[in-house]
Amino acid sequence: MTRLSAVIAVAGLGIGALAGCTGGGDPAPTDNGSSGDDVTITWWHNATTDPQKGLWEDIAAEFEDANPGVTVEVTGYQNEDLQRTLIPNALQSGDAPDVFMVWPGGEVRAQAEAGHLKDLTELTADTAGELGATVKPWQVDGKQFALPYTFGIEGFWYNKDLFAEAGIEALPETLPELEEANEKLKAIGTAPIAVGAADLWPAAHWWYQFALAACSTDTLQSAIPELDFTDPCWVEAGEMLEDFVATEPFNEGFLATSGQQGADSSAGMVANGNAAMELMGHWNAGQIGSLTPDAEVPEFLGWFPFVSVPGAAGDPTITMGGGDGFGVSADAPDEAVELLKYILSEDVQTRYAATGAGIPTHPGAIDAVTDPSLKLIAEALAESSYVQLWLDSDLGPTFGTPLNQAIVNLMAGTGTPEDIVMTLEQTAAAL
Repeated sequence: MTRLSAVIAVAGLGIGALAGCTGGGDPAPTDNGSSGDDVTITWWHNATTDPQKGLWEDIAAEFEDANPGVTVEVTGYQNEDLQRTLIPNALQSGDAPDVFMVWPGGEVRAQAEAGHLKDLTELTADTAGELGATVKPWQVDGKQFALPYTFGIEGFWYNKDLFAEAGIEALPETLPELEEANEKLKAIGTAPIAVGAADLWPAAHWWYQFALAACSTDTLQSAIPELDFTDPCWVEAGEMLEDFVATEPFNEGFLATSGQQGADSSAGMVANGNAAMELMGHWNAGQIGSLTPDAEVPEFLGWFPFVSVPGAAGDPTITMGGGDGFGVSADAPDEAVELLKYILSEDVQTRYAATGAGIPTHPGAIDAVTDPSLKLIAEALAESSYVQLWLDSDLGPTFGTPLNQAIVNLMAGTGTPEDIVMTLEQTAAAL
C-alpha cells in the first residue's frame, strides 16, 4: 500500500488556494433507486455542546423533511470516547453507524483497508471537487473514503487579560520568549500553560511540535512513510521537551488533568482564568467557550502560532494540524451518502463557520468565519510552507496510545527521549 505523504503542501491546503464552486441551499431529495421503504440513518459526531451540536441536529431534521421516509438518528459523543472505544468497537462488531467521524492519515487508511468504509470516489466526486485539496488526507491509494468538514492548525490559545497583567507586551515568537513569558505569568500567581496529560494526546502534542522543530523537512517527508526513526532529530525532540518541562511551565497536577472535559480540564482552566495558555487545535475556541459560566467564547481569548526554536534544523514555516471528517459505513444505505453531501454543502458549511466552532473546508464558506482567532488560524494556515498531520493520526491508530504514553512518561520524569524513539521502532516492527 502507498502511504499518504506525511507532509501536505499548503499550496494544496491554503485557504486562499482552495478550488471551489458555489452550491448549497436546501437538501435535495434523494433519487437513488431505493425501494421506497422507510430508511433510518445513524449519524455519530463529536459535538456535545451547542452551537455545533444544535447545528447538526438542525441538519438532520432538514434532511428528514426533504426526504420523507428517512429518519436520521444523530448523536454526539465526547471525542475521546468516540475515537478510542465507540467507533472501533462498533466497526469490529459489524454494527457501525451509517455516517461517523473519520480522522485523516493512518486512521482512515486502517478503516478503509479493513473494509469498513464505503468508497466515495465516484459517489461524492462533485462534493470533493468543491472542497479542493483538503480532501487528500482522507484518501487511500487515490480513493476517497471520507470528507472533511473542518481543517486547521494548532497553536496557543491564551488569555489576553492575564498576559497584560503579567506585562507581556509582545506575543512570544521563539522558545526563549515563551519561557520568559512563562516566568512573568508565574510571578503573578498564574499557571502559564495548562496541559491535559491524563488524556495523553494533549500532552503528546508538545513532543510533536518539538519534532517539527528538530527534524528537517526531508526527514519528515521520508521517515513517517517509511517508519524510519533512525535520524537523531527524533531523540533531539525529546531532549527539547525534557529541557522545557524542567522550566516548570505547566499547571500543578497536569499529569492527572483531563484535556477537554469539565471546568477542571486544561481547556476549563483557560476558560475560567486559572491558566494563561493551552496548546491545542483550531476547535478549542468553542470548547473553551462551552466551559465558561455563560457558555460563551470569552472576550479575553486570543491565539498565536507555536514558537520557533532558534538553531534547530526544522523549517519554522511548517505547521501542524488536521481536521475532522465524516465517512460512510460500507453497508450504509444510499441515503447516507446524500446526507454526507448535504453536510458538506456550501450552505451548511457557511452555517458551521458562523458557529465559531472551526474553519470550514468549503472555500465558499470561508468568509462566514467571524471569530478573530479562527481568522488568524486561517491566515497562518495559508502562510505555512507545509502542514504536517498530527503525528499520531499520520502514523495510524496502532501508534497513538504507545507513542503518547511514552511522551507523557518523559514529561513525568519516568521516561527518556530514547524511550520515545524505541516505542516508535517497536510499534513499527510489530506491524
